Amino acid sequence: MSPITTHVLDTARGVPAAGVPVTLERAPDWTEVGSGSTGDDGRLAELGSPEAAGEYRLRFDTGAYFQAAGTRAFFPQVTVQFTIERPDEHFHVPLLLSPFGYSTYRGS
Repeated sequence: MSPITTHVLDTARGVPAAGVPVTLERAPDWTEVGSGSTGDDGRLAELGSPEAAGEYRLRFDTGAYFQAAGTRAFFPQVTVQFTIERPDEHFHVPLLLSPFGYSTYRGS
């Protein structure tokens, strides 16, 4: 498992959001560190490793997910930016998603 993981839940349907493309990037020029898509359980456990402390972001291609589901949605992309002070720790960044809103938090 990589030090940064995510889990996407479709709160409108009450199911894991499978097939959401996710990209991990590092500032300042937002270089790609890793990418993948959520599995049937909505999880993505292999995203790459942060090389150093700094600003990172996860980009979720929610437009592709909702389009595949045939659902009209307001947010075609969700970007969650966060700071890593100790790259040796584990960071779990879940996304709670619906067609017209989302929330996130630092998980465990």
